[in-house]
Amino acid sequence: MSIKVSGLQKNYGAQKAVDDISFEIRKGEIVGFLGPNGAGKSTTMKMITGFLEPDGGDIEVAGVKLTDPIIQRKKKIGYLPEANPLYFDMYIREYLEFIAGIHNVSKPGEAIDHVISITGLSTEKNKKIGQLSKGYKQRVGLAAALIHDPEVLILDEPTSGLDPNQIIEIRDVIRRLGKDKTVMFSSHILQEVEALCDRVIIINKGKLVADDKLENLARVTSNKQVRVSFREALESAWLTRLPAVIQADKKDTNTWLLETTDTEQLNKQLLELALQHNLNIVSLQTESRNLEEVFRELTANL
Repeated sequence: MSIKVSGLQKNYGAQKAVDDISFEIRKGEIVGFLGPNGAGKSTTMKMITGFLEPDGGDIEVAGVKLTDPIIQRKKKIGYLPEANPLYFDMYIREYLEFIAGIHNVSKPGEAIDHVISITGLSTEKNKKIGQLSKGYKQRVGLAAALIHDPEVLILDEPTSGLDPNQIIEIRDVIRRLGKDKTVMFSSHILQEVEALCDRVIIINKGKLVADDKLENLARVTSNKQVRVSFREALESAWLTRLPAVIQADKKDTNTWLLETTDTEQLNKQLLELALQHNLNIVSLQTESRNLEEVFRELTANL
């Protein structure tokens, strides 16, 4: 197990920033770590990486326990924080040499060439960091996180400030790295999470509210959607009075997207409606919910 968190807690005075959360991430997994602002994501990541001490619970990273010297855990982790700290007066290569020295990298020249290549910094490598765009500064932070070839990558908003082309490039880098490393990353761009992850962990107000594969989350959330098209144009009242309908959204003249907690009952009620009033159903299908809809439901009312 590359990351194991058990009963993790962090308090700021009376506020519980992280409230007894537990999860495990295996080698070769790329896991999205999600939550609204203030949910405790960055605090959790900082505790895993050793930048904050937990007030309770246990952390194990690549076999290194919380009770072991902190330096042993940091050797196993590459960390890109949300506020990417860089020395703007340093040249890119100079900065990476500095970071490689901190990690006692045995062949720093080879390591620097490698991370410059995989993060797409080759065209900018002779510039000072302060001369770079925000997107390229983010790449320098990612290169620094990779310089010592860590087993675990903790990435807090890794695509922040990147343009669409750069996002795709960094997504490909993360996907390649995830084949033989453990990758845990936070992002507010839910499309990125859907593109990269099979599994997500969602926290809200310090509590764990979901930990599952994407397809399972879409099934277990309470509200589901049914898309129905009639040959006839209907008023909304025809559909909202059905007991299984929570909400009816008109998509076009003949098509409705219906929200329900029970798709089986709703389908039955729609067929009964059609029979009673001589209506023609052209199509009827259950819609799969995207991550944004699942996220909103799980974090809206805790």
